[in-house]
Amino acid sequence: MFDKYLINAASVHNTGPQDAPDGFAFTAKLGYYRGLGLSMIEELTVSVGGTALAREAVRFDEGNGPLTLDQMETAFDRRWAFGTEATILVAHPGGFPAGEHKLALRQKLRVSYLPFPAFNNDEKTVAL
Repeated sequence: MFDKYLINAASVHNTGPQDAPDGFAFTAKLGYYRGLGLSMIEELTVSVGGTALAREAVRFDEGNGPLTLDQMETAFDRRWAFGTEATILVAHPGGFPAGEHKLALRQKLRVSYLPFPAFNNDEKTVAL
């Protein structure tokens, strides 16, 4: 539904020391029109150049401090509101690769009234 609005391509930046980045981050929006509790976000898959990065490398921060995807499963008191940007942090030695690359985000959401998971996908060409 809102797939083309998930990734904010202008927000991509490296994290860690400037001369030796240890990862990268970008902001994203939820692809569901009502917002969801973080425990209902089953998966956030980040890919660079068509290669999915390890689940363990991804952290999520809606403004209340970063969580691993495993920690999100029991974050019953936290929500990702519709229309707000959250930060996706990725541990990736060397940071985001130099030059243009395709950055993709796949959200797997558990919506209470759907008998199947909802998937949202966005892919943008970004460069630092």
